[in-house]
Amino acid sequence: MPKPATADTVYEPVPMWAKIPHGLWLREATAVATDSEDRVYVFSRGNMPVLVFDPEGNVIDMWGNDDPFSGTTELTDPYGNKMAKWPGSRFVWPHAIRADHEDNLWLVDVNGCRIYKTDRAGKELMVIGDGVPTPRQGGDPFNRPTDVAVHPKTGEVFISDGYNNSRIHRYSPDGKLIKSWGEPGSDPGQFSLPHNLAIIGDDEIIVCDRENFRVQVFDLEGNFKRQWHVHHPVAVYAGQGEDTNVYVAEQGPPQLQRGVANLGNRVTIYTPEGELVTRIGNPHFGEHPDQFLWPHAVAVDTHGSIYVADVSYVEMGQRMDPPREMVSLHKWMRVSG
Repeated sequence: MPKPATADTVYEPVPMWAKIPHGLWLREATAVATDSEDRVYVFSRGNMPVLVFDPEGNVIDMWGNDDPFSGTTELTDPYGNKMAKWPGSRFVWPHAIRADHEDNLWLVDVNGCRIYKTDRAGKELMVIGDGVPTPRQGGDPFNRPTDVAVHPKTGEVFISDGYNNSRIHRYSPDGKLIKSWGEPGSDPGQFSLPHNLAIIGDDEIIVCDRENFRVQVFDLEGNFKRQWHVHHPVAVYAGQGEDTNVYVAEQGPPQLQRGVANLGNRVTIYTPEGELVTRIGNPHFGEHPDQFLWPHAVAVDTHGSIYVADVSYVEMGQRMDPPREMVSLHKWMRVSG
């Protein structure tokens, strides 16, 4: 793994990195993950939910829909928008994907209220959740869960239950609930949409408390340790090995402030204590190679290059006239430092 980034580290966007074959549609890449061999896994809301890329952007595998060419049906997304779904997909509404320390994959189906563990080829190994949403803000798992993180030494599983809950759940490696913590609010230890989480080192959990505009750090028992302000933090990746950085993806500002410079739509790199290291991304949103539209997930490979997935259709594309697919997948190569 790379050494931690510094203020002098340089990243450059890689234009048109993903070479997606005709006949496959991302609609939007909702999540991205990397494994120990720098395979890049993209979880999308298109007609093939999981696409696997090599570092040069070539598709080397795909899975998640046995019938990607027979049209769509309608569903309602977590924001109440009417959306199209390919009926052959095994997932209701893709939201997050992670690769663990053994290169197994963990996928979060937000509307399906399930977390899937698979091997790299998509073979199902375990499912957490019965698919039935629990009472809204009731605290029990799950009501539209958002993300998953696996402890690299113990194999314990931590799940953020964010859209209609304000909880973090801790599970044993075989999927048994150990404990939960959190409640609605803005005080330390409370959440307003815990959207993403990651494990820092061996003994801390960092949570993107999205609508409170902060990240919070806890020990593994759920005891609050520290927090810092971040503009609309939506996704977090904790560096591995020598890389002790914390990478936080920031969504953009409210509709009334869209177009104002330096309000999100970037990735900010911090120390584990919350000290700013550097940032990537244009001050303004857009579809140029150095711009983001609405970051939703972030991952880093063994060379320190950064991958970002945008929920660009939900936030931008469906509002275009006519609606259209927009840029939703980015690679920024670490070129120095």
